[in-house]
Amino acid sequence: QVQLAESGGGLVQAGGSLRLSCAASGRTFSSLHMGWFRQAPGKEREFVAAIHWSGGDTFYADFVKGRFTVSRDNAKNTVCLQMNLLKPEDTAVYYCAARGGGYNTGIRSMDEYSTWGQGTQVTVSS
Repeated sequence: QVQLAESGGGLVQAGGSLRLSCAASGRTFSSLHMGWFRQAPGKEREFVAAIHWSGGDTFYADFVKGRFTVSRDNAKNTVCLQMNLLKPEDTAVYYCAARGGGYNTGIRSMDEYSTWGQGTQVTVSS
């Protein structure tokens, strides 16, 4: 079973950038689709981005299109989320998650992801 650990969070000014990383342990990482979610205080966890196990397809929530980019390196068992043009409303705990099954099935749904990291805090000041 894969285990996930996020890093790279921090405090940044609006308009700045951060790069989150998610390190995976276990031999099955390269066969898993990966997702990023976030949860702001007092709000439900929401989908941010997903990437196919091959890295050949990505999908984004509308509110991050053009600003965030998800990528993966299966040789290094890592998935990254490059976040540019950050806004105060991007402030949240960011989680990476892993899933098997069909890539397009429930891609935004937390229920489809079986393994989660502990999260990393991103704070964007205005």
